[in-house]
Amino acid sequence: MTVENQNVAGKEMSIEEKLKLLFELQMVASEMDKLKVLRGELPLEVQDLEDEIAGLKTRINNYDDEIKSLDTAIANRKAAITESTGLIKKYTDQQNNVRNNREFDSLSKEIEFQNLEIELSEKRIKEHSADLAKKKEATELAQIQLKEREDDLDRKQKELEEITSETKIETDRLNEKAAVIETRIEARLLSAFKRIRKNARNGLAVVTVERDACGGCFNKIPPQRQLDIASHKKVIVCEYCGRILVDKDIYQAQE
Repeated sequence: MTVENQNVAGKEMSIEEKLKLLFELQMVASEMDKLKVLRGELPLEVQDLEDEIAGLKTRINNYDDEIKSLDTAIANRKAAITESTGLIKKYTDQQNNVRNNREFDSLSKEIEFQNLEIELSEKRIKEHSADLAKKKEATELAQIQLKEREDDLDRKQKELEEITSETKIETDRLNEKAAVIETRIEARLLSAFKRIRKNARNGLAVVTVERDACGGCFNKIPPQRQLDIASHKKVIVCEYCGRILVDKDIYQAQE
């Protein structure tokens, strides 16, 4: 596979010059990757902790809403018991002044109904109280976990800040160097470089031929293709992994 030579800012640039620029950009990118390795998994760990903390806060807020709802339900049931108790007293008093058995039986049914209402309310209060105790316990546990995760996050952020601070000067230098190189590479070729690099597991978009094989995927390269690579007449990519291939002469020229 090849990429045709194009004009850059009105000036013809040879394929060899393009390859040198691409390889130089790859070397800078690899140095930047090494700095990222120094940070290790810290950025991901910080992100995971931030996500977990956000989740715990949401969970605690939900528990608080449920606790308020249960408190209200218990209060309503207690009010219902008070109301039913008052009605029972009222109906009992009225039974002393009834004029016939039918009125007495009617009041007895009302009293029986209110007693059932009290029993139901007491049952619901017991259930709500049990749920309330569980929610409060879960809230306390979530708050303990939240405090632990916030402490972990604070520690991880400080570690990351220290490493970032230590490597900032070098990172800035490499970023500036990469930016300068990128201005010299035609847009289509630069886009291809970034796409290959993004999809490559090790971030290598440009690799040298090592022991007759691709330096990225280690598949063998036919002799004729190696000659084409060494001629610096075409931009050639590995037919197996898609990385841009260069020879040792390009590598030595950069040292």
